[in-house]
Amino acid sequence: MSFKFFDKLSQDFSELLNDKKEYNVVIEVDKERNKKSFTTHSVVLRYRSSYFYKELENVTTNENHTKTIIKPNISSPLFEIILKYIYSGILNIEDMDTEIIYELMVNANELELKELSRKLESYLIESKDSWLRTHLSLVFRSIFNSDEFKDLKKFYNDIIVIHPNLIFESEDFTSLQETALVSILKRDDLKVEEIKIWDYVIKWGIAQNPTLPTDSKEWSKENFKALKITLGQCLPLIRYFHIPGEIILEKVKPYKKILEKQLWDDIIQHSISPNKSVNSHILPARIISNPISTPEFPSRVNEPFSTMINNEHVSELSSWVDRKSTIYSLTNIPYEFQLILRGS
Repeated sequence: MSFKFFDKLSQDFSELLNDKKEYNVVIEVDKERNKKSFTTHSVVLRYRSSYFYKELENVTTNENHTKTIIKPNISSPLFEIILKYIYSGILNIEDMDTEIIYELMVNANELELKELSRKLESYLIESKDSWLRTHLSLVFRSIFNSDEFKDLKKFYNDIIVIHPNLIFESEDFTSLQETALVSILKRDDLKVEEIKIWDYVIKWGIAQNPTLPTDSKEWSKENFKALKITLGQCLPLIRYFHIPGEIILEKVKPYKKILEKQLWDDIIQHSISPNKSVNSHILPARIISNPISTPEFPSRVNEPFSTMINNEHVSELSSWVDRKSTIYSLTNIPYEFQLILRGS
């Protein structure tokens, strides 16, 4: 039998953080007027964070026998919270703004505090999903800078496959990271016509090469080569063999030079003789409910479910739930409302 005194241990280490006598590491965070220094202990930092372990190996000791680590990209209030967690193992998020929790998760991941980062990731998905949906553009783009956040990436990809316009029609679509775009293109259940996916991919690739001439008819061999290199991870994920032949000639042919010759030959052959085998690998068709029409954000209220509440009410109620300053359009309602009691 063993007795565990974690509460007292946590309290003692919290007091150690406030002890200015035996520190040997100074951590400077934030910028300019908000810059702040925290005194810490190398033995605690080393064993609580692999990031600090590596940093302390590379930092030289000054004449006062202390080492200094500079982190200007982390705000002082956030770092103070993180430092208290490092010493005490306690993080109190009660009454904490959701955006602060999100920023804590991102910074904890950067400092390789995996236990904290993953806990906050789970908390956001389980308890703050409406905030995550409202802030899709902010969060979705930032998490793909890291190899972590796998659950959060899946959370967003599951939303995007149903509402692809949230990404593809956004103003900052072309600033999307390649890894994020690739993760979307890999989905078999992405509800967009394949030719539209092709158009989006071409648009994204051209935006990454701002020196390309506006008219593709004026492109040189080097121009096509640059686009081909840019789209190296994306092109193999297009389902070419599920695009109608006449659309292939109209939309894909102008950019055939970015495709491998064998692939282009197979695409043409398949459009002429669909039952004839080809050498190129054929990806399965995407699972979409209506492959002909242009997909919009599906309305969750297809039929009137109430004699008192109409679609406009549902749209406004959904906006209240997500605390949006604007009201959702009728084709972009993210919730399904069901009648649970009818009075007559």
